[in-house]
Amino acid sequence: MTLRACQSTTRALLARNLSWRAATALVRLLGKKYSEKNSPYSTTAGKESEKVAGRTVVKERRGSVVTVAINRPEVRNAVNQETAGRLLDELTAFDSDPALTVAVLHGNGGNFCAGYDLKELAHHTASLKLEQDVTKGPAPMGPSRLVLSKPLIAAVSGYAVAGGLELALLADLRVVEKSAVMGVFCRRFGVPLIDGGTVRLPRLIGLSRAMDLILTGRPIGAQEALAFGLANRVVPDGQALQAALELAEQISTFPQQCMRADRSSALYSVYDAPSFSLALQYEMDHGAPIIQTESVAGATTFSSGTGRGGKFSSKR
Repeated sequence: MTLRACQSTTRALLARNLSWRAATALVRLLGKKYSEKNSPYSTTAGKESEKVAGRTVVKERRGSVVTVAINRPEVRNAVNQETAGRLLDELTAFDSDPALTVAVLHGNGGNFCAGYDLKELAHHTASLKLEQDVTKGPAPMGPSRLVLSKPLIAAVSGYAVAGGLELALLADLRVVEKSAVMGVFCRRFGVPLIDGGTVRLPRLIGLSRAMDLILTGRPIGAQEALAFGLANRVVPDGQALQAALELAEQISTFPQQCMRADRSSALYSVYDAPSFSLALQYEMDHGAPIIQTESVAGATTFSSGTGRGGKFSSKR
């Protein structure tokens, strides 16, 4: 059974007033063969499936690219304390590993992330640990306080809402499937955005559009997200991860010091620079050293004929 067929079945069952829980259970049963066949981490129901079972976060290295998957599909990849800690660990490890160039964050089972696990919040409040000093410790969703030195791409399918939206905002780029839904769904339940949502969203899409989403909590589809600048690419359902990997592999072929210096300067100018002149100074200070380490070699490649006539290639 295809993923699209599963989604169509779900909508049909809901139209007949069947509860979401019952509809999801039935669709999961019908789509079991599909998910086992198409999971990026398990090609069979045997040993590979056993490796990911019970693990809330799963990573896979693909050359210089690493994928990090939230693996709680039974709750639409809602994040609990354990998952938050593992996400922080994996992205911290990625940033400190010199062999890795780009990370791709996604969710297993058809959804990116439905936010923080509200059942844990409701029933285990006493055990929750919330570090209010944002310079210390993990954020509630885990890695959302990180300032990564290398690109992160979010491959968004299904729901990316509430804290899940905030995780997507952590990424440099968002590849979004056609049927994906994003939004500040936590508005309905009195749960605040404390993982960077009110900070990153206005900077990415502008204050007016951010306020529309923050105040109303309304859902936003892929095409509107693209028009807002919240989505960078919209792809057919089931293709977000592959498209994000291809994008990551392309970025990985570029001269890395230059790319990271430009990325760092862009982020500094938006989030940290106290003035335009200081932003320019930061750009110069971090860009000038690259001329000797990478630009001269690039200029030599160009002079030999590569890239002339407007031809673009990420390969050197």
